[in-house]
Amino acid sequence: MVCSSYLKTVILQAGKYIQKVTRGLGQFASLRRSPKTISAVRFSSDRIFPSFRKMMVDTGAATNRGMATNNSPEKLDDGGYASGGWKSEDGKLSCGYSSFRGKRASMEDFYDVKTCKINGQTVCLFGIFDGHGGSRAAEYLKENLFKNLMNHPEFLTNTRLAISETYQQTDSDFLESGKDTFRDDGSTASTAVLVGNHLYVANVGDSRTVISKAGKAIPLSEDHKPNRSDERKRIENAGGVVMWAGTWRVGGVLAMSRAFGNRMLKQFVVAEPEIQELELDEEFELLVLASDGLWDVVPNEDAVSLALLEEEPESAARKLTETAFSRGSADNITCIVVRLYHELETKPQPETQTQSDTEMEPQAQIDPKTEPKTETEAETKTEAQTETEPEATSKAQTETEPEARTGPEGQTETVTKSGPTDG
Repeated sequence: MVCSSYLKTVILQAGKYIQKVTRGLGQFASLRRSPKTISAVRFSSDRIFPSFRKMMVDTGAATNRGMATNNSPEKLDDGGYASGGWKSEDGKLSCGYSSFRGKRASMEDFYDVKTCKINGQTVCLFGIFDGHGGSRAAEYLKENLFKNLMNHPEFLTNTRLAISETYQQTDSDFLESGKDTFRDDGSTASTAVLVGNHLYVANVGDSRTVISKAGKAIPLSEDHKPNRSDERKRIENAGGVVMWAGTWRVGGVLAMSRAFGNRMLKQFVVAEPEIQELELDEEFELLVLASDGLWDVVPNEDAVSLALLEEEPESAARKLTETAFSRGSADNITCIVVRLYHELETKPQPETQTQSDTEMEPQAQIDPKTEPKTETEAETKTEAQTETEPEATSKAQTETEPEARTGPEGQTETVTKSGPTDG
């Protein structure tokens, strides 16, 4: 009797669970049929993904050197989709992001977008964190990596060193925080830090950052795969092994050669970032950061060309996410698109002044409309022209000189800090 009643209870509970799963699969099937309307689909799955809303919304991190805020209201979907965007107050930068759980049962991608002012210097930070073996490491990076970086004493004076040391220290802090657990999850990190016009891109793992220059895609990071010759050599020199298990893996386990976390493989799988830096000019158009859920099916060139077709970066990020999903990506898909705007107002002014000068000179020189027919008329015309030329020249100089003195004086625009928005 006891067994029979227990079996009935189990069957009833299983039936309820199957109904929930069936309803969820039906909603997901409709999502697959119409990827362009992802943001309009609402899943009633708060109980299935109770922490997703908290995971995707960044309320900003206060540091003792300034306030970093995420200035972008998000369109959030409890079924595993979020998007949003913001624009800087000075109009030089706008950003859009899109994140989708895709075909995975759980969401392990995280992203972070922050702006702040440190000692009067505007700083923008963008990050993609792709977890594996669980979401804890990626979430830890979202909450702590940029906060630690902005608190580094040499963040502005030696940004490259600050990034390298912060990455590795944050990895140590994460491992220390979980030393009493049996978890062994990890995460990638691909970040872009913009200090003024100077860009620093750091990478650990197989997420990737690509920049568009005059329409051409230029990768600013190289995926850390175990079969990379330099990575294989580093791992083997440390006593590790790289073997094939469906793909190349460290110790036959991990499909990337660098990562945060992964305690059991830490001797071989380091969190030391590779960093590239460059000075931005008017040829650079936009920046794309994404997890491998995008890059597995969307080449660099496609990502840039698709993003350039969209005027707003949020639309570009959504387009890339939808494209990766429609092309069969089996992973979580998260991307950030940063649109760069350059001040070009000062460049046309010299051309305008030159054009004005050239237009004024012919007007002062060409007074007669017809050629003199007689010597007397010619002499009269010559005398009149001699008398009027100095006046015309003097008048032209008087009119053009003030224009030559009214060029830009190199004043910089003060950018005020954006406060946090609802999200």
